[in-house]
Amino acid sequence: MKQFSFSDMNRLSGEILENALSEPVALTKYGRERLIILSADRYRQLVGRPQPAFTLEGAPDNVHDELMRGLDAIID
Repeated sequence: MKQFSFSDMNRLSGEILENALSEPVALTKYGRERLIILSADRYRQLVGRPQPAFTLEGAPDNVHDELMRGLDAIID
């Protein structure tokens, strides 16, 4: 897990947040971990919350494609 100080947030916020999308990032103050930043998907995994539901129109392309393949398999 990468670590950054609180003062790094002012200078490197983009880099810190980009890292947090792929792995948890620790924010330290006086050398001690104070906060952990992690992606929303990872947070949901940890607390056991399901992914948000989608409407057909609002679904990401990969979800829509998977749904269509499933429907095609049922029809065939």
